[in-house]
Amino acid sequence: MAALSLSPRALYEDVAELLRQRIFSRELAPGSWIDELKIAEAYGISRTPLREALKVLAAEGLVTMKVRRGAYVTEVSERDLADVYHLLGLLEADAAGVVATAATDSQIEELQTLHNELEAAAKPGLESRERFFEINERFHMRLLEIANNRWRDQMVADLRKVMKLNRHNSLLKSGRIEESLHEHRALMAAIAGRDAALAMQRMQEHFKNGLEAAI
Repeated sequence: MAALSLSPRALYEDVAELLRQRIFSRELAPGSWIDELKIAEAYGISRTPLREALKVLAAEGLVTMKVRRGAYVTEVSERDLADVYHLLGLLEADAAGVVATAATDSQIEELQTLHNELEAAAKPGLESRERFFEINERFHMRLLEIANNRWRDQMVADLRKVMKLNRHNSLLKSGRIEESLHEHRALMAAIAGRDAALAMQRMQEHFKNGLEAAI
């Protein structure tokens, strides 16, 4: 049997990641049609890997496919956001409870360090805001890693991709970054105090308030 030669990453996966980042940065805005020919030419690829990439993004909820009409960037309705935030609140609250109960002192210190970076990034200006987004994501991902449930992680990753379609809108609302920081402080206090029930409550409050800012 001939040996198989497999690349570490298929071309369509690279294309999917490029498009994913363009969607998150809103270079490809919600509701905008995806010009397959133009994108294929820009990337120097055929339309086959591009269409495979679009199928991946459709499975993630970032792109909506229309038969014989092509694809467009998904527009997230208020109902969609409410459903996504509700599920994220449940899943990440569960993770917060696990962390408060089972995390080592050094792992809690890691979260505290990330929180401190978040505090430092909460300054006026576009550059600081983008850094706030980045550190906030790292904080939540690290908390999930510590809680150590790969099935929950997979569900959260898919839901967060949809949430990112509206992420900038929620944190750009006046005072929301300060409110988010306050919620993070309360969450960290509960985790550091090893109070699982309170940590779960604080995380659910964080997502509830995030939803109110997003819609």
